[in-house]
Amino acid sequence: MATTTYRVEGMTCDHCVHAVTTELLLVPGVEAVRVDLGEGTVEVVSAEPLSEDDVRDAVDEAGYTLTA
Repeated sequence: MATTTYRVEGMTCDHCVHAVTTELLLVPGVEAVRVDLGEGTVEVVSAEPLSEDDVRDAVDEAGYTLTA
């Protein structure tokens, strides 16, 4: 089990949370997603460590930007 926190730019509301969560749950291996709007972070729980490119692609698909 791996838990990784990512910073995501542009999330401001419940719609943002839903969009990011939905896209990340489509990434193979992702088991849970928790978004903290106040911090601008997304915590992803996965069976094994994920490729950052896969996470970035999912966040991009939702319309947001994964930042360093």
